Amino acid sequence: MKNLSSFLILFLFVCSIQTKAQETKLIDRVVANVGSSIILQSDIDMQYSQYLANGGTPSDEFKCTALQQLIMTKLLAQQAIIDSVEVTESEVDDQLNARMKEMVRRAGGQERLEGFLKRSLLQYKEEMRPILTEQIKAEAFQRTIISKISVTPNEVKRYFESLNQDSLPNFNTEVEIGEIVIEPILTKEEKNVFKDKAERYRKQVLDGTDFGTVARFYSEDKASSVNGGELGFAPRENYVKEFSAVAFRLKEGEISPVFETEYGFHFLQVLARRGEEVNVRHILIQTKPTAASLERTHAKIDSIYQQVKNGEIPFSTAATRYSDNKESKFNGGMVVNQQSQSRSTLIPVDLLEKEIFMAIDTLKAGQYSKPYQFQDPRTGTIAYKFNILKTRVPPHKASLDQDFAKIQEAAQEDKTRRSLSEWFEKKTKNTFVHVNEEFASCPELELWITPANDIASKD
Repeated sequence: MKNLSSFLILFLFVCSIQTKAQETKLIDRVVANVGSSIILQSDIDMQYSQYLANGGTPSDEFKCTALQQLIMTKLLAQQAIIDSVEVTESEVDDQLNARMKEMVRRAGGQERLEGFLKRSLLQYKEEMRPILTEQIKAEAFQRTIISKISVTPNEVKRYFESLNQDSLPNFNTEVEIGEIVIEPILTKEEKNVFKDKAERYRKQVLDGTDFGTVARFYSEDKASSVNGGELGFAPRENYVKEFSAVAFRLKEGEISPVFETEYGFHFLQVLARRGEEVNVRHILIQTKPTAASLERTHAKIDSIYQQVKNGEIPFSTAATRYSDNKESKFNGGMVVNQQSQSRSTLIPVDLLEKEIFMAIDTLKAGQYSKPYQFQDPRTGTIAYKFNILKTRVPPHKASLDQDFAKIQEAAQEDKTRRSLSEWFEKKTKNTFVHVNEEFASCPELELWITPANDIASKD
């Protein structure tokens, strides 16, 4: 089942690197009026440039969609103001910093990005602040609409019965699987190898080598190393407690001692403070498992595996007691389908990671895989795990009995789509919306276009 169509999802403004076409300055013009707000041609051009930069082909249809989404954002944001929806400076800063960091990463460094933008990053961030603030307000108000929408079992049944029974989707094989994950634990002596490495880089900085240069060459935090280790302004709660304890204790310009977090060994320098936020740059040396630590881990998971397999301890109890995977251990070890809004434990086999698929492929329901080594694709952590295959559902055509959770999710999306469409239609009747004639051929804009002879009556 498809997620909510792009017609209904807010178009988050993605800051883009300007293309050569943007270097030619054109006289801006208003292309749409939404209540007391306007939408400029440059607003559409910026999104179109981002679309082309991401590999899109020239398309007038994209411009229609971009304008439609900008109109929806304006309508939602205006209602958010009426309903006193508040957006904090911290929320805006967090999103601005995250987007700027991604832009810097894509550009290959801050200097290169500023060259593309033809202005400083600070100046660009301030230009984007009011735009992003409006979008955050619009999103917040849309969430208040969606949060009130739910479907009953009878509505799910009616939705399913309304579908064309001859064209119901076919579902691939699905499985329910559990896992117990054991991560390596390093001894103090093993950790000292990585700590000493961080200490050597800290000494280079203290001896006069530029902090940013050392970070670019040696920091293992790839997201910040391209920016000289700088993380941008952020509140205390954005960091793990060990990091924030150091960052908020130091004075501006101070360089911290080497300290440890769950990510490895760091040292940092405070660049600036602003109220309850601090801007720091840091260098990270990640700890990595040694051969000896992997052997210990293998022995530990083998012991747990034998206890579970021999019936000495239930799988779910062993997962809660021993597993290092925080996402599944308190769910009895059961893995959740991350693409399911209802957090179903049924997972299509084509979404499984290769190692998991190979581990459970030949198992029958209730059987366990042998322990195996794997690397978490998100964190890069090397660890061991074993799985249980709880259920295997063979390929089948959608049915209410077997696929209630998925059909419920689709029914929820359908009701949300219709509710939002009704809200926009009602809002448009009470709000002056006028789009330039050049967009009159866009089917998706018919709802938003005010006929010329109606403009005076609404004004």
